[in-house]
Amino acid sequence: MNVLITGASGGLGTAVVQAFLDTGASTIFGVARSWPVGSAASDRFHPVEADLGTASECERVAKLVGPVDALVHLLGGFTGGKPVSDTSDSDWQAMLDLNLTAAFHMFRAALPALRKSGKGKIIAVGSKAAMEPMANYSAYGVSKAALVALIKTIALEEKDHGITANIVLPSIIDTPINRKAMPKADFSAWVTPQSIANLLVWLAGPQSADLNGAVIPIYGRA
Repeated sequence: MNVLITGASGGLGTAVVQAFLDTGASTIFGVARSWPVGSAASDRFHPVEADLGTASECERVAKLVGPVDALVHLLGGFTGGKPVSDTSDSDWQAMLDLNLTAAFHMFRAALPALRKSGKGKIIAVGSKAAMEPMANYSAYGVSKAALVALIKTIALEEKDHGITANIVLPSIIDTPINRKAMPKADFSAWVTPQSIANLLVWLAGPQSADLNGAVIPIYGRA
């Protein structure tokens, strides 16, 4: 199995990369804006530096890695804390760019090769906020809801090409960044990166062949 993972250097990304390595995936391309010194390529793992905020970079990555069996899109971000009446244009646009437009560009760039192969899986990680909006986080919630619509649209458009598209919606992920941001929270209620990674590995495998256009919650107790 050849896998392309975006957002691969973060708290969730590192767990997902390792989970695919543990399954014996033959080649994993991990995309991040930058990789720490020492993140050298191996026989099976290839770090790729790219800013997926531009269509041209997404196209470059797609050409670089070639056809893959699974595109696992983890890239995303979070900002908010203000009601709609006080949300700035810059915050609104930043969430749409990071959580929606980058995904659109990456999926569009990857689809031609997936169509030629006649197979492949697109798997995105969104957020519980896509289905259950939160007050004061309009830009984030809207961007994640739109990502769900994008995945479901691709599922409909590409089903006759042998391509499936599904999305996973975690609640709060138990990462060091989130712990630092919410030090008084009950971390035990959060979803672990490993749980999400295990689900993504299953979705990328042959056992999920009949699943298409699915919106899968993984909320833990949060």
